[in-house]
Amino acid sequence: MTVESRMVDRQGLVELEEGDDIRDSPRFNADIAPTKAHERTWSKWNVAALWVGMSICVPTYTLGGVLTAYFGLDVGEALLAILLANAIILIPLTLNAFPGTRFGIPFPVVLRSSFGILGSNVPCLIRALVGCGWFGVQTMFGGLAIHLLLSAIFPPWQSLGGLGEVFGFFLFGGMNLYVVIRGAESIKWLETLAAPLLLAVSVGLMFWAWPHMSMTELLAQPPSRPEGDPVFGYFLAGLTAMVGFWATLSLNIPDFSRFARSQKDQIVGQVLGLPLTMFFFAALGVVMTAASESLVGQTVADPVNLIGMIDNPFWVSVAMVLIVIATLSTNTAANIVSPTNDFQNVAPKFVNRTGGVLITGLVGLLLMGYDLLQKAGVITSGVTLESMYSNWLLGYSSLLGPIAGIMAVDYFLIKRQQLDVPSLYRDAGRYPAINPAGFIAFGVPVVLTLIALTSGTMYWFYDYGWFTGSIMGAIVYYVASMALAPSGQAATAAAIDIERLP
Repeated sequence: MTVESRMVDRQGLVELEEGDDIRDSPRFNADIAPTKAHERTWSKWNVAALWVGMSICVPTYTLGGVLTAYFGLDVGEALLAILLANAIILIPLTLNAFPGTRFGIPFPVVLRSSFGILGSNVPCLIRALVGCGWFGVQTMFGGLAIHLLLSAIFPPWQSLGGLGEVFGFFLFGGMNLYVVIRGAESIKWLETLAAPLLLAVSVGLMFWAWPHMSMTELLAQPPSRPEGDPVFGYFLAGLTAMVGFWATLSLNIPDFSRFARSQKDQIVGQVLGLPLTMFFFAALGVVMTAASESLVGQTVADPVNLIGMIDNPFWVSVAMVLIVIATLSTNTAANIVSPTNDFQNVAPKFVNRTGGVLITGLVGLLLMGYDLLQKAGVITSGVTLESMYSNWLLGYSSLLGPIAGIMAVDYFLIKRQQLDVPSLYRDAGRYPAINPAGFIAFGVPVVLTLIALTSGTMYWFYDYGWFTGSIMGAIVYYVASMALAPSGQAATAAAIDIERLP
């Protein structure tokens, strides 16, 4: 006798009681299955700690310098852009977290509703590639910190040079993969431990650097844009880039929100953890860079190299341990979890969590292979692919805006916060293999972005890509869904049976 799956509402959290129809489906495995109600243990403080742990990292430290050097903003305008951007990105973050919290499902399964059971693999693999690329870049930073740590503890290690960094890359990468293989509780433990420690160290670094620079002079520095140019265009371009910094997480936030105790916990936790941490650590980067001339005799924008120049092995060792922890807490959550789930979505019966983690590590290694060969002295080149990947990934992330808009419109306006969870894990069910509306809504803004890049016209569409892409994706998806859906099937709330228990 075949046991059918059923959905049970346990005080606002919908739990799937799996039957044979789901367990035998090729679209299901235990690692991307909906979380049970008792597994949703993350409080608002755990969610806040997740964001603190992800926000305090080397790329965040350099954001102020990026905005002043490349976007023509002065220091005050740059810090305002960072604060405002992270307040804006909270909107898609909290909205797209809703289905994860209510139904306990990860990002790839949420996408099955808007792109189709098989069609979800296209946006999933796009997101996975970005995650693998950032995994490689962050692992380079972590590997450098390990190399400098070992050099401070054991001075002969320094003679290894680039080979020491390559060793650090593999050691640090292995640490990251191990944490994620251990599962969500391991990530929760790491982020909860790291967050207060990293905040305390950041405050300490601010007090250390503050006497060595003048904030008045720093804020008075003129911007790099042509004198007399209005600030609006430069500010909006910089704002778009800063929103794009977390564009990836605005998609796969269900990978974490499915462990939250309630919608209130995921919302409050994200509000507490993201905007102010990003603002403070970016401000720390500006202050430390300004103070570096007094501290080490030259201007250094990279915190790893700056701390490595301090002539005190003990404090260098302590600082490098903390940088390793900071990069580990960022890399595991931001860059490995999503690709791990995304690769499983392709073939759940053949790829489990461990397999997804190992594929993520392999792709990240391949993407950084050229740089590693340079550091090891195998090849010689003046090109640093680490910086090239960073620029490419930031631009590539702007293409993810349409997916964020599609997800929010699908859940709140088309499905009206009701999903048939068993059908999301079956080939034959309520949801099609490929949903044309999702691909139309994704394709239109992407095509316009490519036209803007190649033709030189409508360049504003690319400059403000996250905003234009997410808004257009949302509108086109709504129109296409209403036009293509059979009468009465666009909204599914009335037809979904959820058993309610106390």
